[in-house]
Amino acid sequence: MYAISAAPYAVLLGSCAILYFVIYPVVWYYRDPKGLRRFPNMTPLSGISAVPFMILAHTGARSTRLVELHKSHPVIRTGPTTLSYADPRAIKDIYGHNTKCTKDGSYVITSGSHFHLADVIDKPEHARKRKVLSSAYALKNLEGWEHKVADKTDRMIRHFDKCCTAPLKPGRLPEREDLNVDYREWTNYFTLDAIADIGLSEKLGFLDNGHDRVIARKTDGTTYECNFRECLYQNARKQSLLIWSYAWYPIINKISNIIPFYGRMGHLAREWDGIPVELAHRRLERYRAGEKLDDFFQALMEDKNGNPNNLEWGEIVAEVSIMMNAGSATTAIAMANVLYQLLKNPEVMKKLVDELDAALEDEESPVVPYDRVKHLPYLRACLDESLRLFPPTPHALPREVPAEGLYIMDDYIAGGVSVGMSALVAHRNEAQFPQADKYIPERWLGEEGKNLQPYFIAFSAGARGCIGRNISYLEQTVVLASMLRRYKFALPSPQWEIQRLETMNWLLEELPVKIWRRQLNAACV
Repeated sequence: MYAISAAPYAVLLGSCAILYFVIYPVVWYYRDPKGLRRFPNMTPLSGISAVPFMILAHTGARSTRLVELHKSHPVIRTGPTTLSYADPRAIKDIYGHNTKCTKDGSYVITSGSHFHLADVIDKPEHARKRKVLSSAYALKNLEGWEHKVADKTDRMIRHFDKCCTAPLKPGRLPEREDLNVDYREWTNYFTLDAIADIGLSEKLGFLDNGHDRVIARKTDGTTYECNFRECLYQNARKQSLLIWSYAWYPIINKISNIIPFYGRMGHLAREWDGIPVELAHRRLERYRAGEKLDDFFQALMEDKNGNPNNLEWGEIVAEVSIMMNAGSATTAIAMANVLYQLLKNPEVMKKLVDELDAALEDEESPVVPYDRVKHLPYLRACLDESLRLFPPTPHALPREVPAEGLYIMDDYIAGGVSVGMSALVAHRNEAQFPQADKYIPERWLGEEGKNLQPYFIAFSAGARGCIGRNISYLEQTVVLASMLRRYKFALPSPQWEIQRLETMNWLLEELPVKIWRRQLNAACV
C-alpha cells in the first residue's frame, strides 16, 4: 500500500480558490462588461468585491457613511454590480410608477417559501397582492379602526401614569431613579399590540404585561416561547450584515452559524419564523369557526363581496409576517425619534404643544381623537421632519435594472445592475433641504413643504411605496398628541444622545425619560 499525499490536492484547491476569488474578479473588473468603471468606487476594492460593503455594514453606520461620500459624488459604485445614487432626479427613474426596475435579488434570497407584498418581484403578482390588500389599508377603513389605536394608547397612558414623578425643577437634571420609562421600548409594545389587533384581532397584551414574550409554532405543531422584538430585530440584523454578496449569501448565512456572534442571531431568526405561523394559525382557527372580524386577515381570506381569495397557507403566513414586521418596527422607530427630536429642540416642542393646546382646549379624553389633530399643520410637520432627519429605513431599497438596460438621469445603465438611493442620503441633500442636519419642521409648512414632497422617500416611492403609511401616520399622530397633551418629558441631560445601529432599519438603544403630568385645567383628566 502506498500513502497518497494530500499536498497536490491542497495546492490545486488553493489555486482554484485564488483563481475564482481573486483573479477572476479582477479580470471581470477590468473587462468592465457593464460599463461601471466610469463611476467612483466606495473603496479601492468595491468594484471587485462586495466585501468592503459587508465590512461597512458591520459598523452599523452604512448609510451615514454614504451621506459623507455622496457630498462629493452623485453616483458611487458600492459593489461589483451595485450603484448608490444621491441626485434626487434618480428617484423617479429608480422608484417611480413607470420605472422598469424591479426589486433585485436580495428580496429573493431572504424570502421564505412564498413571497409577501413587500418582497414579491414579479409586477403582475405584486399587482394581484396589492389589489387583495388595498381595500384593507384604505384610509377610510383605518379611521374606522381608530378605536383599536385609541385602546392601545389608553393602555400606554395607564402605565405612564404609574411612572409619573414630581415635575423637574428648573436648571436641574433628572435623578437616575426618575428615568423610569424607556420610551423606545413602550412605543414598540404599542405598535406591536396595535398592528396585531388591527391585522389579526389578536390581543398580544404587551402593553398590559410590560414584556414581549410570545408563543411561536414549529412546522410540526409544537410551540415554544420567545421574545418578539429580539427575534425580529436580530433576524434583520444578520441579513443586513451578510447579504451583500447575493450569490454567496445562502452559503455564508449557513456557515456563519458556527461563529457565536452570528450563530445567536441565526438561532433568533429561526425562532422568529414560528411567530407569524402561530399568529396566522390562531386567526385561521377563528375564521374557520365562523368569526367575521374587521381586520386585515379577513381581507386576505375574502374579497369585499365575500368571495374566497383561495390563498395558499404559505402566502397567508408570509403576509402575516410582513404585516407584523413592517407594521410595527418602522412606526415604533418613528415614534421614538420624534419625541427625542422634540426634547432636543425645546423651542419646537413649545410651539407644537401650543398648537395642540389651542386645538384641544375643550378635550377631556386622555386619548386625543384623531379627527381633532389630523389636520394640524405643525404636528404633521414635526412628524415629517423627524422622518426626514432619521428615516426609520435608511437602507437604499435596491432595484435591478431590466435586461435591456435603461437610462437613469440620462445616463445609460446596463441590465442586471442593482441601483438604489438611501432615504438618509436623499434627505440630507443640502440642495433640497438646507441645513439638512438640523431639525426644522417649518420647512414642511405651506407651499415650500408641498414642493419638498417629491424628495421625501421615508415610505419609498411609486407603486412599491409603503402600503401602510396611512396607518403609520394615524398611530404616530394619536400617540404623540396624547403624550404631549398629558405629560412632560426630560432626557437624562440636554447633551444625552440616543444610540443608533443601522440594519435595514435603525436599531435604537434605550430612550430613558423622566415623565410627569402637565398642569392643565380641571376638566382635563
